[in-house]
Amino acid sequence: MEEEQLLYQIGLTLIPGVGDILGRKLVLICGSAEAVFREPRRYLKKMPRIGDLLAQAVANKEILLRAEKEIAFVERYKISTRYFQDKDYPQRLKHCYDSPVLLFFKGTADLNAPRTIGIVGTRNATEYGKRVTHDLIAGLVHQQVLVVSGLAYGIDSCAHRVSIDQGLNTIGVLGHGLDTVYPWLNRTLAEKMLLQGGLLTEFFSGTKPDRMNFPKRNRIIAGLCDALIVVEAGKKGGALITADIANSYNRDVFAIPGRINDPFSEGANYLIRTNRASLVQKAEDIEYLMGWKENFEGQKVVQRRIFLEMTPEEEKLVEFLQEHKQAGIDEICIQSGITMSKASSSLLNLEFEGIVKCLPGKVYTLL
Repeated sequence: MEEEQLLYQIGLTLIPGVGDILGRKLVLICGSAEAVFREPRRYLKKMPRIGDLLAQAVANKEILLRAEKEIAFVERYKISTRYFQDKDYPQRLKHCYDSPVLLFFKGTADLNAPRTIGIVGTRNATEYGKRVTHDLIAGLVHQQVLVVSGLAYGIDSCAHRVSIDQGLNTIGVLGHGLDTVYPWLNRTLAEKMLLQGGLLTEFFSGTKPDRMNFPKRNRIIAGLCDALIVVEAGKKGGALITADIANSYNRDVFAIPGRINDPFSEGANYLIRTNRASLVQKAEDIEYLMGWKENFEGQKVVQRRIFLEMTPEEEKLVEFLQEHKQAGIDEICIQSGITMSKASSSLLNLEFEGIVKCLPGKVYTLL
């Protein structure tokens, strides 16, 4: 039964013109991935924008044949799948509007680890960047963070290696299928990560590491973490793309400052200068900003005001959090019907008043 469900889940991602957003909508409309394929063609044709194409695609036997081949690959190499409706699907990623419908994972790590950081940067890492990466990760060992990166040369590889050396789990998010490793020189590192972390991708076996795949890979890195740290980056490149995506997901973004005339720090300095990232210099800065360091020196205790006049939006948000205990900003806006701008300003005011607390990953709870 599970294999049959997986067949249709994989098949859903193979339908031409159906991306992650539309794929989830189809499942919500029809009830399941299998139901999409079993829906009468006359009903499928009525769906806006994609009706005729969808009706033709589900009748194409080649789609499910290709899905069967992928199932054989998954079973042969003991790869696990994470469907967006599964309980073990990464919860942080689930709240991202364009998260993958289906993920392929091989490894041992918990993708829903309590504290997760992403570390990205240039492929042309300097000794300064490598040293900073080492010190950041070593300084967060006691927090038992899960370290996520992209298995690329430079800062990515350094982050994975240091994590393994420090005894932390680390996840490499790939821009290709699990039948290969790119870059090839990282294959030994990837093998170690399978035992102390893992490899994650949304791409099928046989998918080459084409350039167009890496921005999609970057959104997974951004979505998986509570905080994204840019160590070194040029003025263009994947690290800045990942930072922009992380900001759009309401993740905390940090950057390590570099020399003003260093081309490999130009991107990180730009993120700080334009308020796209907070400046951090050491692990303690991240702990402080993420609220992970208890009883830090000079901590200001916020007292809840007994009598407080709240706006209708604030009252609605407090009632929502009383019912749901804690929730991310996206879920709050969707469920409450309050716009993102009003919700953000109202939550900030409630935080100042000692009513609400902001947890890592823009998750809110009542104090």
